[in-house]
Amino acid sequence: MKARKLFCVVSAMVAMLAQTTRAGDATGPIKVFILAGQSNMEGQGVVSMDDPKNYNGGKGNLVWSMQNSPSAALMKHLKNEKGEWVVREDVQISFKVGDKVRKGGLTVGYTGYGGSSHIGPELQFGHVMGDFFKEPVLLIKTAWGGKSLYVEFRPPSSGGKLGPCYTKMIEEVRAALAQLKDQKYELTGFVWQQGWNDMCTAPAIPEYAQNLVNLVSDIRKEFGMPNLPVVVGELGNGGPVKQGSMFEFRKAQEEGTKRISNALFVKTTDFARPPELSPNPGHGHHWFGNAESYFLIGNALGEGMQKLLTSAANQGGK
Repeated sequence: MKARKLFCVVSAMVAMLAQTTRAGDATGPIKVFILAGQSNMEGQGVVSMDDPKNYNGGKGNLVWSMQNSPSAALMKHLKNEKGEWVVREDVQISFKVGDKVRKGGLTVGYTGYGGSSHIGPELQFGHVMGDFFKEPVLLIKTAWGGKSLYVEFRPPSSGGKLGPCYTKMIEEVRAALAQLKDQKYELTGFVWQQGWNDMCTAPAIPEYAQNLVNLVSDIRKEFGMPNLPVVVGELGNGGPVKQGSMFEFRKAQEEGTKRISNALFVKTTDFARPPELSPNPGHGHHWFGNAESYFLIGNALGEGMQKLLTSAANQGGK
């Protein structure tokens, strides 16, 4: 009995020490990440809708994936012991949709649809970053469907007409940072998941690599971060291809990323799932709405960012 009582006392002391440590860690500067792109960054992964006609009976949605997909074991942290979606308060999100900014703890639903109907890469990316840092994390998401780097996101250094989405992205990031007021923060990384419209615009593919280089250069200059870590997610929709515009576009994505210092290209073709096991079999441009695909993309982007940050820390740059 004495041994058991001693064990309980020690356990309580360890728990108190852990809580004190976490409280101390929370005083560090907020780690801020910009997540930008078009509809696949907005998030098209279906959470729970399972209508047989419109959502294939729920196959491939997040609820189904947490029970039936190859990634089911990796997704367990998304729900608590009561079966509710976890809300992670140490990782906050700011995402403007239309005229409204949605802010709060990391959970499902931070997409262009409102409510909790869909997820994007931000969900698991946020979990990876939240686990990596002791300090709080803020994800600022700026994404709009159907926008190209060739036109709408066109950065200043590319010449021609400045893209309106580039301007909106900078404005929304600055507005979100302003909301932090006196809180200390550190702009820690930029994540880019985009490309479908450039792939579908013949003149855009030859320009894409340089436009991507220019985009990162201009963002780094805008925020005074010349070595800001950058992760670029491959347009992996549909899985591997050996020819055609998708093949050429992916090469341009990878080439552009390789020309950027402190940047990493993340391949995503392995995350494609068949339409018959997905909620939206006709939406290849949106990974067929498959939640596992979006979860794995977010995980890979997070691991890529973690790799860059770890490398910087090992070199004394963190």
